[in-house]
Amino acid sequence: MKRLLIIFIAVFYCTGILAQQLNSSDPKKKTISGIVQEQSSKMPVIYATVSIKDQSLKLIAAGITDEKGAFKLDDIPSGNITIEITMIGYQNITKPLLIAAAAANHINTGTIFLNADSKLLKEIAITSDQPSISLKLDKKVFETRKDILSQTGSAVELLNGVPAVSIGPSGSISLRGSSNVLVLINGRRSGLTQGNALEQIPADQIERVEVITNPSSRYDASGSSGIINIILKKNKKGGFNGQLRLVGGIPNETRITPSLNYKSDKLNVFSTFGIRLSDYAGLYTTNQSVSNNGTTTLMNQKQDENRHDDAKLLYFGADYQISDQQTVTVAFLKNSTHDHDQTALNYNYKNHGSKADSSLLRNGESWERRSYNQLEFNYTHKFSRPGKKHTIDIQYDFWNSDKDWNLGTKKLLPAIETLPAIRTSSIGTSKDFMAQTDFTQPLDSNTTLEFGLKTENRRVTSEFRAEQQAGEDWDIIDYINNQLNYNELIGGVYTQLGSKIGKLAYQLGLRTELTRVRIEDRAGIYNNNKNYVRLFPALSLTYQLAKGGAIQGSYSKRINRPSLNLLYPFNELTDFNARFIGNPELNPSYANVFELGFLKHWSNFTLNPSLYYQNNKGTIQDYIFRDQNGIFITTPVNIEGEIRRGIELSVLYNPLQWLQLNTEFNAYGFKQSGWYKDHNFKYSGNVFTSRLSTQVKFKNKLSLQCRYNFTGAQSNAQSHTAAIHYIDFGASKNLLKDKATLLLDITNVFNLRKYQTTTTGSDYVMEQTNIPNAARYRLTFVYRLNLQDNQAIRQAKSGNRD
Repeated sequence: MKRLLIIFIAVFYCTGILAQQLNSSDPKKKTISGIVQEQSSKMPVIYATVSIKDQSLKLIAAGITDEKGAFKLDDIPSGNITIEITMIGYQNITKPLLIAAAAANHINTGTIFLNADSKLLKEIAITSDQPSISLKLDKKVFETRKDILSQTGSAVELLNGVPAVSIGPSGSISLRGSSNVLVLINGRRSGLTQGNALEQIPADQIERVEVITNPSSRYDASGSSGIINIILKKNKKGGFNGQLRLVGGIPNETRITPSLNYKSDKLNVFSTFGIRLSDYAGLYTTNQSVSNNGTTTLMNQKQDENRHDDAKLLYFGADYQISDQQTVTVAFLKNSTHDHDQTALNYNYKNHGSKADSSLLRNGESWERRSYNQLEFNYTHKFSRPGKKHTIDIQYDFWNSDKDWNLGTKKLLPAIETLPAIRTSSIGTSKDFMAQTDFTQPLDSNTTLEFGLKTENRRVTSEFRAEQQAGEDWDIIDYINNQLNYNELIGGVYTQLGSKIGKLAYQLGLRTELTRVRIEDRAGIYNNNKNYVRLFPALSLTYQLAKGGAIQGSYSKRINRPSLNLLYPFNELTDFNARFIGNPELNPSYANVFELGFLKHWSNFTLNPSLYYQNNKGTIQDYIFRDQNGIFITTPVNIEGEIRRGIELSVLYNPLQWLQLNTEFNAYGFKQSGWYKDHNFKYSGNVFTSRLSTQVKFKNKLSLQCRYNFTGAQSNAQSHTAAIHYIDFGASKNLLKDKATLLLDITNVFNLRKYQTTTTGSDYVMEQTNIPNAARYRLTFVYRLNLQDNQAIRQAKSGNRD
């Protein structure tokens, strides 16, 4: 910790000096800032155009409001000026202002209110709605309540529609085609992002999702591809309010989610309770050819999977406003699930050119119980000086899980024979404590200094046992009876400075993280102790162009720590032909990330292209091989590295007031290198992905949405995955004077979504087709109590998490 403290003091001292040296704005010119809100709801108006003109109505400066409705324009000369604010669906407003030469350098106009244009409102039901996706230079923001297809299902299904994000067949999350991504809840790490826990968060409890491809030093350094930040909903309206959401679907999807909140001047109480009953049907097929001593054996495998999940979610807490500047938040979350899965695997073997000579059937049944609990505390102090803020966050997570498998195997050919039964058991527990404090200090109207400290300690225990029936007894299989203990301590400190020189804004930051990892097991096979301290610099430069356009260049160094499921050396025995085994020897990988982006807003068109470059060292890659028993083993390993170059293009287009179009394209080339044992991972390739979404709104408050998703074919040194494409459809209708909404959504229309992979080795070829979920039809009814359709509900005051 001494090294962390010394580095922190040094960086703090240097950035303070830098702030004084670089801040050299012209004292004759002023900075004008303010907030734009809707008159009736007092909600912020996002992306309103703010123009400043001189006496001859010549344009001096222009900009747009951010997600909080705020704007700030620099280099405004003294004299008589006019502030003009325009936004589709609202009446234009002009405000004259006299700026005296002796006035303060920073002039705050306060809150400016816009009134809805009643004439336009008669022509179309919802004219003030913004697109579900808003583009910024440093991140993309996905507003879930404005997207029909994001109103039902779980967080995993919601993420599948977020720009640049995709979900794999096993639930793995990727950003720009890479799984090295950090997923946060309200700006912090959470056990709810581990494994398949995101399946338990109802999509309707999410306010928005932020995709940050090159984060600043304020964020954890994890995730070489960036950060996905899930922001839960907040209660924004006084008095009692809430909503009841009922979902029914085919296959079975039953959800009941009531939320009730109360807000007064001092107290904001929030609560949510959810019940979910869901069924899933999956189909997995494998065609395999293996050569042994000149003999080729063919195997066809078919696996039918039926999953049933029960889940209960409870979240409640309160914000208490100690004073106008100080707020305390306490909250508790409990998420418990009970899953029941059934599988049937058919194996048919034959020699090349002959009929089937043997056949097997394995039936499996599993029960899994998980209980996740989270306690959170937040203290926020906003000072009288605008922008100055101090926060303290404390979070304690504790969870446990228990999963049992019963497996029965029967030979069907050449003769019927019942093989010994197999059972496995896994028990896991975790305790995670996190404490964090952040401080934001404006140095002047242009310059802000931020710094903070964070520590997190995680202790995880996982026990796994596999047994085979021997008469009335059960024998351990292959010595699979072990317990793994994992302890991770991460201490972090950061500081960053942001300022402007004319039209050039910069943000310079440095984060230091100390990591200590201890891995040991009961059998004494693994005993890894790793200690390392790394520096993670970050730099962002933004140049403001005329009429609201901007160019940004950014750099950051990041780390990709292996997740727990990649470290666990235990494997389930459901499929005796193939297994996944974690690797406790994995090391973290590091990445240097560069990005150059451009953003331009027109009245009904937004363009956001970006170029990115990633140089990854110690890349984690899956390695597939056959063991001495002929079983296909997949395990993660570290290879030398990967270089990735890509271009991304996001476009928003609103050609008509009732029509919204958004599309994104991502194309990248990669080059991998490295050896593991005797296998060469040297490979280069290209990948292309795209997504197109269309939303139409009618006068009678009926909305339709259709989204097409495409991922091009991609390969690595061992496997090739075919292109994937699928379609989602949704419809929404407001009822009962906007107090209720009826939604219909269909995911994976026509069952197009299939994952087809061919893996090739020196003596085998394996073709797999995975269809984890069939088409899904859902009908949702939402009733709001003292809430309008455009108002959010729920959740704690965010403090430093916005």
